[in-house]
Amino acid sequence: MHCARKAKSKFRSGDTGIVRSFTRAFIFALVMLAPVGADAGSVRIVPEGNRHAEQPPIPGASVRRTKAGKTTFDLKFEKVRDLLATDERLRSKIRKTASAYGIDPIHMVGAIVGEHTFNVDAYDSLQSYYVKAASYAGSSFRFAYEDEDIADFVARPEFSECAGIDDSYLLWSCREDVWQKTFRGHTVGGKSYPNNRLSAVFFQPFYAGQTFGLGQINPLTALMLTDLVHDRSGYEKLDETDAAGVYKAIMEPDVSLAYMAAALRKAIDDYRSIAGMDISGNPGLTATLFNVGNSRERAQALARRNAGGGSTWPEENYYGWLINDRLDELKGLL
Repeated sequence: MHCARKAKSKFRSGDTGIVRSFTRAFIFALVMLAPVGADAGSVRIVPEGNRHAEQPPIPGASVRRTKAGKTTFDLKFEKVRDLLATDERLRSKIRKTASAYGIDPIHMVGAIVGEHTFNVDAYDSLQSYYVKAASYAGSSFRFAYEDEDIADFVARPEFSECAGIDDSYLLWSCREDVWQKTFRGHTVGGKSYPNNRLSAVFFQPFYAGQTFGLGQINPLTALMLTDLVHDRSGYEKLDETDAAGVYKAIMEPDVSLAYMAAALRKAIDDYRSIAGMDISGNPGLTATLFNVGNSRERAQALARRNAGGGSTWPEENYYGWLINDRLDELKGLL
């Protein structure tokens, strides 16, 4: 492992059944909430900076998307940086939202910059995001795979172990686990399912790899975080049967910022409670987790690697590396 180092930034390429279901759900919730890697008194603070001396390779899809737009990563970085630098209204919203979720606003800045550098171009103003969100109003679509709606799919008996889980994060985490174990890449009941993530199979009614809005939130991520966002920000809870409502939330800038903050909050909490590590002082790591998702599973994997006294630190990817490398510049925006 490398110590934290600075390097010049370079972009590279029946009743009984009900009781059993409730018991399983209760046990699942306990497992999800219980620390795996360390007890509460042995949380380790992850060092600042990057573990990699040079930026890890950027995925080909991101490179191709950027070339197709006749731009460069440097130009995209500068565009989103300038949007943040010139829009006090947006910066104020970021600070206010971060405070509601108990995180440093630099984590939100890092996620926004990463998304708009490597995935999508930033608009020139915050108002453009409101206009884009309005363009989706009244759209009619659904979350489904072929002819099966997601609501019907998760009502299958294979998901009975998730019954009775009230928290949206735990509920959809349980459903993702069932998908991975039982359906992904398998044939069930005569129907074959793709070897892909649940979010990619059921939650992309327009095209693959889609995230939208200022926060670039995935629809399944929004459904997972809806309880936390409702509690902290007061926004109406989302429902998988109302795809248009989900997209309205992730497209509308104010609501999208809340979901972004919630995702970062969960990532920090997952690594603390599961892996016994405090990543709140490393924006490159939180940006990485915002980019790749599945913070719970990744924290569990890290906890397993460190079981018995291991000392492996979490590592940033190409996306998070840039945030840590440009951290002083990004902090100056706030």
